[in-house]
Amino acid sequence: MKFEAKLFLYGVLFFVPVGLIYGVWSHGEAVGTAGIPMVGGLVLMVGGYLAMVSRRIDERPEDDPEGEISQGAGEQGVFSPWSWWPFVCALGASIAFLALAIGWWILVIGVPLAVIGMVGWVFEFSRGQHAH
Repeated sequence: MKFEAKLFLYGVLFFVPVGLIYGVWSHGEAVGTAGIPMVGGLVLMVGGYLAMVSRRIDERPEDDPEGEISQGAGEQGVFSPWSWWPFVCALGASIAFLALAIGWWILVIGVPLAVIGMVGWVFEFSRGQHAH
């Protein structure tokens, strides 16, 4: 995880100076002058989080320069088998984003559908066949 943290933290060294240079060359154009350094701030937050997590967890096989592919074998996480809730979330989000092109009234359909999908996905393991 140390490599990922460094990758994001090095992005700060790019985005902040480029944002400042852009601000000077564009004579203070508002969106880019504010947006590019803000991207640097977002990259700093993600990199800082990954750096903190990398100090708390053991070294992963991906962090070992001499690591073998077989060291990463085994269980990689807990995933929902046969879950339809990600599809419901994506459908709700796509309908909500469709509101940008067609009309804001479509949010009345998209947002509740996305919320239902998210609640179903979060509580999927709390009931039914895969309850824990």
